[in-house]
Amino acid sequence: MRTAEIRSRFLTFFADRGHTVVPSAPLPTPDPTLLFVNAGMVPFKPYLTGEQEPPWPRATSVQKCVRTLDIEEVGKTTRHGSFFQMNGNFSFGDYFKEQAIAFAWELSTSPVADGGYGLDPEKIWVTVHHSDDEARGLWRTLAGLPDERIVARGDEDNFWSMGVPGPCGPCSELYYDRGPALGRAGGPAVDEDRYMEFWNLVFMQDERGEGAGKSGYPILGRLPRPNIDTGMGLERMATLLQGKDNLYEIDETRPVLDRAAELAGVRYGAAHQTDVRLRVVADHVRTALMLLADGTAPGNEGRGYVLRRILRRAVRSMRQLGYQDPALPELLAVARDCMAPSYPEVADAYARISDQACGEEDAFRATLRQGTAVLDTAVARVREEGGRTLPGGQAFLLHDTYGFPIDLTLEMAAEQGVEVDREGFTTLMNEQRERARADARARKSGGTADTSALRSLLDAHGPTDWRAWESLTAEARVLGVVGAGGPVPVAREGEIVTVVLDRSPFYAESGGQDSDAGRLSGASAEAEVLDVQRPLAGLIAHQIRVTAGELAVGDEVVAAVDPEWRLGARQAHSGTHVLHAALREILGPTALQSGSYNRPGYLRLDFPWRGALSPTVRSEIEEAANRALRRDLPVGVRWMTLPEAKEIGALALFDETYGEQVRVVEIGGAWSRELCGGTHVEHAAQIGTVALTGESSVGAGMRRLEAAVGIEGFDYLARERDLVSRIAEQLGAPRAELPEKIGGLLDRLKAADRENARLKAVATAARAAELAATGVDANGTLVVTATAAGPAADARALALAVRDRLPTDRPGLAAVAGDDGALVLALNGAATAAGLNASTLVKRVLDGRGGGSKEVAQGGGVPVDRLRHLLPELPRIVGRG
Repeated sequence: MRTAEIRSRFLTFFADRGHTVVPSAPLPTPDPTLLFVNAGMVPFKPYLTGEQEPPWPRATSVQKCVRTLDIEEVGKTTRHGSFFQMNGNFSFGDYFKEQAIAFAWELSTSPVADGGYGLDPEKIWVTVHHSDDEARGLWRTLAGLPDERIVARGDEDNFWSMGVPGPCGPCSELYYDRGPALGRAGGPAVDEDRYMEFWNLVFMQDERGEGAGKSGYPILGRLPRPNIDTGMGLERMATLLQGKDNLYEIDETRPVLDRAAELAGVRYGAAHQTDVRLRVVADHVRTALMLLADGTAPGNEGRGYVLRRILRRAVRSMRQLGYQDPALPELLAVARDCMAPSYPEVADAYARISDQACGEEDAFRATLRQGTAVLDTAVARVREEGGRTLPGGQAFLLHDTYGFPIDLTLEMAAEQGVEVDREGFTTLMNEQRERARADARARKSGGTADTSALRSLLDAHGPTDWRAWESLTAEARVLGVVGAGGPVPVAREGEIVTVVLDRSPFYAESGGQDSDAGRLSGASAEAEVLDVQRPLAGLIAHQIRVTAGELAVGDEVVAAVDPEWRLGARQAHSGTHVLHAALREILGPTALQSGSYNRPGYLRLDFPWRGALSPTVRSEIEEAANRALRRDLPVGVRWMTLPEAKEIGALALFDETYGEQVRVVEIGGAWSRELCGGTHVEHAAQIGTVALTGESSVGAGMRRLEAAVGIEGFDYLARERDLVSRIAEQLGAPRAELPEKIGGLLDRLKAADRENARLKAVATAARAAELAATGVDANGTLVVTATAAGPAADARALALAVRDRLPTDRPGLAAVAGDDGALVLALNGAATAAGLNASTLVKRVLDGRGGGSKEVAQGGGVPVDRLRHLLPELPRIVGRG
């Protein structure tokens, strides 16, 4: 049974039993604690925790997931991959254990002809929490399982929580016995390779308190409304139903692995290390395809960095297998064909996906060349100094700056007879990981105050009555004040705190739009609103500074958005939509927004594209955007279901999660149609103008457009006009002739530079000939010292020129100090043959401040006057050997 059919059977089974089919959320998640959706329940988290009222009593989904915490371990075992799909059925206070167990047993064991998976009931084992006698009894009565195939396990294996106070409960896992060829008998407690877990049923029935680990917390009591959250690993079920040994051999993965083996001229199964590398390629290519399809672009931070690592590990693994040509053009197409039956969007967006991935591969291949040069230089320095170990800091630099995996550094260093300080490297990597963990902990706060205090306010008062779409002001009551240390009853003048109101007209930062600015005014306080966020679904948190009086819990206030700020924000957000539509009009549909940011007067938009845009293309994009403004295209908002929005071609942001009803913003009807929760103008002409101010690269295959909008756009154009006027006046030329006039001036300057360089070379050669005759004998070595009236480049040119004029039959060196404190040493062939080393000498003269090759070295870091006093000492230093 193909994976796509396993998927559809699961959804059909639960849809027929009253579950609403919920489409997979995009992999990038707005959850501040995560980069990507990493479990099937993540999109349902607000409903399971009670933060939001679920729109349905029961639901089912097949959720795309990515886990990359242990990315280096991928491929070393056959049980885990970085991308996987989780089939799930969920009950929000509807059915509980009995129905969940009955559903799981029926779908697993029903004949294929009846819509089930046809697993042999005699080969299914289950585990239950040791305290869950109810689940044990249900497995006996509903499935007829004997006690020996119902295994009791502890908190570590069979109790679930999210790691923070909130819902929790026991779970029950289903395992399938794959036979004695894969391990020992005795059930999952003995061998989890032979007995493969394929379904986990979580019974959310309890509420936990604070505490660490899997069991270091109190159970506070039963939930008033228990929930069901189940997860069936789609790839694991495919492994079972396709009769494969592991997830790398199923129909969605094996074709990529086979194509990689074919390209590299190797055979899967012939050697362990080869198999590991082929599995890395198969997993990472599929993961990269799905991340790119959901709008993640390679970058240096966050999600982009994860994707970059995944792509580079795939390319590196192909290199290790002996394949040196570009690999992704061949492999991505195979992954597309594997995944398109379940996710047609990967085929629809393949041109964009391929362009971004191949651009990243090209950049990494160039990086490999650069990093190899850096590594070669570092290894040469180690050997010159008589060492045999590359410092851990150098290995970390290669990893962090050049994207060199440590195994690549180890391999290439070993080829040159040098070891690597793994302990030092590991220390630096651990420090980096700790910084990343600290960053993750910071993300959990949602960028505002203590979320536990905010959660208490949400539980007590419900969601904020949010009115940003309808109004600029609202009469509100202060529900809570939270300071750096937690809740406080009052905030005094000058203090910065987070405030929760019962209703708010302020737009909270999201969808690329910056938060509103404004004020809170009450009978006893005035406060400036500095920032507005949504740290929890349904809750608006306002960071404020009290400017007068005291603001206390329970106070009545008027919340007022700065109308000029909001106008600018509306212009910028609508301007972003207009620029996006203009971009796609000129460049085509693959120029799809992958990120944006807008605030009053300014916007930026990132999109996948290889190579800089020409001035002509930039002008065409700007013209298309402003043409829409001149036509005063209408701006409208419609609500509809997500399938309806997709049907009319509305573009969705990849890092947003959408509910049953979505908000579609249209500018000029179908010309610009996007899912958006931001604030917008009523007509395009209200944007004023869109003036492009910059176009740049923000990573391999990714470009960024920046623009000034509204009055700031007119100000920018006015400054440009005044600048052109001043230049025209200074050059005494009409504006229309400025390009030709400036071009002529530049040509004359280049000609003058070339003549200056020629004269300088002549002068250097003449002086070098004179200096070569002034050499001092130092124990058989001819030493010439001099100063250059210029920086390091001039000193280097003179040192090389002098060296080239020294006699070739005896050791000789030239040492030249520049007027910027640089010292350059150049040795002739006889000197290096006699055992002299320029790098060693320059370090001896400058107390270690310098380096280079044995023929030429450079150093600095000492005052110019001291350096000139050191020059006469050089013959003595050389003479000592």
